[in-house]
Amino acid sequence: MKRRAVVPEAGPVAPVDFLCEAMATLSSPEEVRAFLVDLTTPAELEALADRWRVVPLLLAGVAYREIHDRTAVSVTTIGRVARFLASEEGGYRLAAQRLQRRGRWPEVEPGQD
Repeated sequence: MKRRAVVPEAGPVAPVDFLCEAMATLSSPEEVRAFLVDLTTPAELEALADRWRVVPLLLAGVAYREIHDRTAVSVTTIGRVARFLASEEGGYRLAAQRLQRRGRWPEVEPGQD
């Protein structure tokens, strides 16, 4: 986590909650994309996309090494996504379920064990 020499002024809403509120106002993938492009560096956006990209593969039971071979995403990142997918806040799973219900989920070739 970033350490600051100066303690930032406290606002009425926690910074992460304020960011979440801003994102919740967006109503289309195009709006979310524009927001993310403005908010993040190209490398940060690529890292976020990489994390999301492995979710369908993990849910399909593809092995970490094979996911790495298919996507070039590091095994460490794949493991981190798998850990959050299995527990934590449930955000990955919720988004995945909603996209699946909308028919917007990619077909995944099963792993080659």
